[in-house]
Amino acid sequence: MITKDYYNDFFELGQQKINFSFFELRLPDDDPVYTLKKVMEDLDFSGLLANCSDKGRTGFDPIMMYAVVTYANMRGVRAVDRIVELCERDLAFIWLTKGQKSKRDAFYDFKNKKLTADVLDELNYQFLRRLQKEGLITLKSLFIDGTKIEANANRYTFVWRGTLNYHLAGLLDTIDSLYQKYNVLIDENEYGIKYDIPHAHMFVIEGVEKVRDVIEKNRKRKLAKHKKLSNNTMIEIDNCSPMEILKLQKNLLQIAEQEHITFAYGKGKRKPEIQQLYEELETCGERLLGYKECFEIMGKDRNSYSKTDLEATFMRMKEDHMLNGQLKAAYNVQIAVENYFIIQAYVSNDWTDYNTLIPVLEKHKNAFGDLLEEVTADSGYCSEKKLLYLKQNKISSYIKLQDHEKRKTKAYKEDIGKYYNMKIQMFEDELYYVCHDGRELHHIRTETKEQSGYTQTFEVYGCADCSGCEHKAGCLYKYNAERDREKNKIMKINEQWESLKEESHANIQSEKGILNRQIRSIQTEGHFGDIKENDSFRRFNYRTTEKVYKEFMLYAFGRNLNKYHRFLHDKIQKYEGKTEEKTA
Repeated sequence: MITKDYYNDFFELGQQKINFSFFELRLPDDDPVYTLKKVMEDLDFSGLLANCSDKGRTGFDPIMMYAVVTYANMRGVRAVDRIVELCERDLAFIWLTKGQKSKRDAFYDFKNKKLTADVLDELNYQFLRRLQKEGLITLKSLFIDGTKIEANANRYTFVWRGTLNYHLAGLLDTIDSLYQKYNVLIDENEYGIKYDIPHAHMFVIEGVEKVRDVIEKNRKRKLAKHKKLSNNTMIEIDNCSPMEILKLQKNLLQIAEQEHITFAYGKGKRKPEIQQLYEELETCGERLLGYKECFEIMGKDRNSYSKTDLEATFMRMKEDHMLNGQLKAAYNVQIAVENYFIIQAYVSNDWTDYNTLIPVLEKHKNAFGDLLEEVTADSGYCSEKKLLYLKQNKISSYIKLQDHEKRKTKAYKEDIGKYYNMKIQMFEDELYYVCHDGRELHHIRTETKEQSGYTQTFEVYGCADCSGCEHKAGCLYKYNAERDREKNKIMKINEQWESLKEESHANIQSEKGILNRQIRSIQTEGHFGDIKENDSFRRFNYRTTEKVYKEFMLYAFGRNLNKYHRFLHDKIQKYEGKTEEKTA
């Protein structure tokens, strides 16, 4: 039989007796929760409070809930259920909540409705201005990089543009045959004359012919066991296309009513020809509307999406354990870092970094004005549009070129077919190039090319006569002696793009550029290493871009507070770069 004093008796058996009634529990003096309290005392929560109603029953204090959620992210805890549990068992959380028992639904309501992305950004910017005043950051230099984090979506519920294009092309062929069947029906029975019903004309959808060409080529390539061509052609489905099918269905119902044709329903009953045609048109119309909806969800910038998270795109992840190129529904997370702190964050469903740089810089400009002086990023962000934007905003570019390593090779410097290895001459204010054989390449015309809403301008130079040149094989692209015997040298030069590249290349070759590239790789990659390996942040808990962004920003704010705490307690120092001499 267990007595009332069992446990006290137990501690008397060879152990020092502990009186739990008088045992003092307290937080360490260097606990990060005190740093959080210190920061929150100077924050303006008017934006958060404006989203909270004072009507009804008194709920949990939104500032307290923000403190709890932030501290949880400082501890690497993102799940609401875990936060609620810690509020009952962890001393720091109990101190933040003042012993109140938190509810799971209250936290979900707070994170989903009250704590908006704008409020979260404003609170983060207030903290960054504090860091600026204390000399920990300047907000003048950003080191940018991105990573892909898996979405909270089923990886097998995918929709691909190429598959949609393939099935849509087959559907349009079916609709075309039904239209012909419809015309034969009204002609043979003279329904068109009787009821003044016109012929059906197949509607035109732009881009389908390109799709059909790719489908035909892929059928031949399959027989030859070659890799399939991509089928991501943009198809414009006319808004009235499904309506045209509905008009034909209405005409068929009119004919059936006038001719006293009864539609048959039920097992074993034979359907009239007009009913069969009506139902086939109805099926095709529903499929066409379904494809149209899929294209609208996908937009023009994506080639895939997940059915469980419509804003997530299938991307190739680095943690591909099977090494067979599996894709996962994910988001592209961009961060801009300075002195270990995450200054800006941006979440995109674009699988490349191509369109992410300018939105990040615009966020920074809207928050802090024209403070930014320099940007350092890798070659994935290099394009004419980005470099031109930086130049127009007087921001120094330290962006690695895509051909940075290639420029160091002997083959690059001795390629006689490239304009940069040719002599430049001027005659009567006209610029022309002189090739390796001494022949002149004069300006022929100017061409433009649009890509992602940006227009590039190319100057075309050509040689009037390349016959008899012994350097054709090394000068002309993919030269074939039999086929290209009469071909002359033509080259297109984007002069603005080339000028911007040379400026950026000169910057990254400088001493400051080498140091910036070094700092970028250490700080940004270091963050991603901590995020994925140490904190196990490999998958989002929420869906849609807005909720995913808030989840990451809460985590980023928690990381920034941890860094600030370590700076306050002299655990880390501001990184100044290595002192020894570096080479590009």
